[in-house]
Amino acid sequence: MDDGEDIAWRLDNEQQFWQQLDDIVSGPSNGHELIDNALRAYLAFAATYKQEYLSSEHDVARYCYRLLDADLFQENQDYVRRQFLYCLLQDDDADTLHLAAALLLFDGRAHESAFELLQAEGAFTRLVELIRARRDDDIGLHRLLLELLCEMSRIQKLTRDDLKSVDDDFILYLFQMIEQLSDDADDPYHYPIIRVLLVLNEQYMCFANLPASPGSGGAVTNRVLKLLSAHGPLYRTFGENLILLLNRETALAHQLLILKLLYLLFTTPSTYEYFYTNDLHVLVDVIIRNLLDLDPSIGKLDEERDGQKALRHTYLRVLCPLLRNTQLAREGSNYKREEVRKLLHLLVNRSTAHFAPVDETVIRLVIRCKQIEWLREDGDEQDQEIERKLAEVAPKESDVAKKLLGMSLEDAGVSSLSVVDVAAKVTKEKPTVPAPRRRRKKTNGVASNGTHGAELRVPPSDLSASFSGSEDFREGGRSPFADDAEDV
Repeated sequence: MDDGEDIAWRLDNEQQFWQQLDDIVSGPSNGHELIDNALRAYLAFAATYKQEYLSSEHDVARYCYRLLDADLFQENQDYVRRQFLYCLLQDDDADTLHLAAALLLFDGRAHESAFELLQAEGAFTRLVELIRARRDDDIGLHRLLLELLCEMSRIQKLTRDDLKSVDDDFILYLFQMIEQLSDDADDPYHYPIIRVLLVLNEQYMCFANLPASPGSGGAVTNRVLKLLSAHGPLYRTFGENLILLLNRETALAHQLLILKLLYLLFTTPSTYEYFYTNDLHVLVDVIIRNLLDLDPSIGKLDEERDGQKALRHTYLRVLCPLLRNTQLAREGSNYKREEVRKLLHLLVNRSTAHFAPVDETVIRLVIRCKQIEWLREDGDEQDQEIERKLAEVAPKESDVAKKLLGMSLEDAGVSSLSVVDVAAKVTKEKPTVPAPRRRRKKTNGVASNGTHGAELRVPPSDLSASFSGSEDFREGGRSPFADDAEDV
């Protein structure tokens, strides 16, 4: 198709539609001009018949792979990828944006270089802008943009400028969508929105763990934690879904993302009681079950073993502030006290060959939990046994001196990976679990949280001043993964 030439396609059935797509991508592609012509024709033809033949997610995926599997793309990947990226960055037509974003998403899931290109070309800010503006245009497009934003942010570190494009209004907008759609059993938004918020929290935590340096551009506010601290009771559906999702999730990386945010919520005074008590009971049950099921020895690869260890450590780090800081610590609210005590004892006294030897970090974290007042018992033999275990695995003073002075290389191969390091090495799995939802009771057609169907609004108060003096909010919160060496 020559530039500027108008072509009218006449189709009698769906088979002719797919055949025409194949014909377009099967033409000659020796040269950028021919490639450009083919891509313009492919997009224009698909957009023309989108409502008729590309109405489902399956059809859109089929459209994408028609091009991704063709020689036109396989032999010119970088060039074709850039053309669709420029379409995403510059075009405003909803159908064209939908098709371009879908192709970039499927391409990126197969080739991470596609997501890296999106980041390098400033697509993050553009996606934030489109997500704000396109919700009412096309539900499918809006969900696709959320997924693309999440996927490209999940596999790489964003820049400070990227995160600056995420303001309070945008985070509140995501929380409010979850609340407004909480009664919809077919809600297409919960899972993508939750994942976007989790990935953003991860990005904030990465900046929080960076050492301060001149010219770094200042601290980055963790807006997810900040807004839950200021308006948590208005957005409890998000928290409910976090716990339900953790209950169903099996992928290591996804569990870590949830646990990191839970850790921040349970160690920030203003969010100690963000969750309902019944939801905390569910969370305790989930943690007990997963800690009993986790076995760091099952992985065949070092990465898998490190991942299992890191996940066990992280569950324990979340369990401690959960039991100490929330309403579970109140008298009469000590949920499953004996079960928790038995769990902590088992974690350091497993003797079967199925389980790997208990490491020092587990023992330290267990002792930290056992120091919670309502879990303690005077003269408890279990506590004394745990302390003996710690003494057995604690390094001798001479060994510490040798390591500090560089006099011993005996343990040079021992891994001391943090959870952040492990998560970076974990194979990037795609979500396989549907969005967890909780149906709410309605009163006169209005959701019990009072937000369903209401217009999206941002609280008028300026929150920035309230948190300007807090290191936790400005730098993204405390890391639950840097305290292995702390005294118990």
